[in-house]
Amino acid sequence: MSIENKSNIEALEKKVDELIALSTKLSLENDALKQQLQEIRRDRAGLVEQRDTVRGQVEGMITRLKSIETA
Repeated sequence: MSIENKSNIEALEKKVDELIALSTKLSLENDALKQQLQEIRRDRAGLVEQRDTVRGQVEGMITRLKSIETA
């Protein structure tokens, strides 16, 4: 094996190692982003539920106020 071939193989091995490291890093980032998305969706569901509860309470207050006005 010539020195040039050995050098090319070593350069290729280095690139493969870099790609493996990058792939591992991206996989970890992807997992973290998936977890964040799940948390955001849970938070959003809670906020939608709170909004609906508050909307019902406000509508009830408006109805009671209207009945007081007509009384």
